[in-house]
Amino acid sequence: MKMKRIASGLFALALGLSSCALAEQELPIPRFQHNAVVHDPSIIKADDGYYYIFGSHMAAARSEDLIDWEMISANAQADCTLVENVQEEMREALTYSRTDTFWAPDVIQLADGKYYMYYCTCEGSQPLSMLGRAVADNPEGPYVNLGVFLKSGYAGYNANVQPNVVDPCVFFDAEGRLWMVYGSYSGGIFILELDTETGLPLDNGQPTFGKRLLGKNHARIEAPYMLYSPDTGYYYLFLSFGGLDANGGYNIRVCRSESPDGPFYDSQGNDMTTVGGNPGTFFNDPDYEPYGVKLMGGYEFLAMDTDKNRFTVAYRSPGHNSAYYDEETGRYFIVFHTRFANTGESFQVRVHQMYMNEDGWPVVSPLRYAGESPAPVDESRRGGIYKLLLHEHDINAVEHKSVVVTLGEDGAVTGDFTGTWACEDGVNITITLGDTVYHGIIHTALDASQSNWATCISALDDTGAALWAIRALVQE
Repeated sequence: MKMKRIASGLFALALGLSSCALAEQELPIPRFQHNAVVHDPSIIKADDGYYYIFGSHMAAARSEDLIDWEMISANAQADCTLVENVQEEMREALTYSRTDTFWAPDVIQLADGKYYMYYCTCEGSQPLSMLGRAVADNPEGPYVNLGVFLKSGYAGYNANVQPNVVDPCVFFDAEGRLWMVYGSYSGGIFILELDTETGLPLDNGQPTFGKRLLGKNHARIEAPYMLYSPDTGYYYLFLSFGGLDANGGYNIRVCRSESPDGPFYDSQGNDMTTVGGNPGTFFNDPDYEPYGVKLMGGYEFLAMDTDKNRFTVAYRSPGHNSAYYDEETGRYFIVFHTRFANTGESFQVRVHQMYMNEDGWPVVSPLRYAGESPAPVDESRRGGIYKLLLHEHDINAVEHKSVVVTLGEDGAVTGDFTGTWACEDGVNITITLGDTVYHGIIHTALDASQSNWATCISALDDTGAALWAIRALVQE
């Protein structure tokens, strides 16, 4: 089938390497010395070779390898280095929105070689927001304000059907056209086509919101981010469902379309334009919880008796992601912030590698990126004892926890779940648990808690719920 060939193609690039190139014992183990503290990270790779992430409150960080991060701007006050005298430079937007800080921005390089920051402001308790642009010669700034071009909350504005103009993602499609997808809660997620030269809406600045892609009636859906895959030919619209605080159940979902402006569908074939809150409702999660492909929510891989280190970390409310496709290597990455259990509202950025499964859906590695390259997993490293975690399809305020299963040489799954598994090529794997079938990718990633390169599995069932698994360090 077409998607199976696509899923295998990237891994085939690694077959020219020596057979032990990615053997677990051969890979160096990096140290995660410096983590980025950037809320709502939006990623770009700049001409200077650095990866940059820009987030809310004018926080920003850079990295050469997506592993070790250096903070370059901390907040929208005295420690803002992106914009000189930011409170004065962006006074119009801050005053209108009745705030002194910013929500999630996006930065893109346009044809003139300059870097354009699409910034947004919102007080938070109401959809009183502005969205504008600033420009700089370098990704680190200083950015000079070019003014606002969208706003919400004015007289006659209807928050049930019109968008809150925040969370922009600006991108070029496969044909070179420029778009901006944006929105948070309120009337939903919208898309506008932009002029490739000016970066402004093609409507010549008239106050139109563009086309609605999904959401309405204050559904808790926000943080749109678009990624085009040349491998599958789809545009993938990433979204965060739920609330962003540690107990809010933030989780990352995705839908896809053959066109940048939709319509978008999930893996069950649901047209996402129909997804949102019912009339008269407000933050009513059951209305939209069944929709979208859920890639991850809060989770914890529990310790086993055989672990070298039995300390575990529970991740809560991972979300507001961006994504990146590396044209040189063909690799996909997802970048998101996450909170943790028992640490209040503190957060950090995480980067995980993504893969396309045989059905053309992205699946996320259960472990953070540590420099690994895609390669088929040797047959001797496929079976064994695994920590298996089901993300399910809920907006989960409490993290889902792992159980223990064994993938036997006879193709049987035993332990806390029973079923079957099959993997012929060291890349595509099928796991059946009861009546539920998961299609995914088997790969190698770093289990930093055990200082061990481990076999991992990331897969999706037909409803769009993720399965993650990590092979235990000690096999019996």
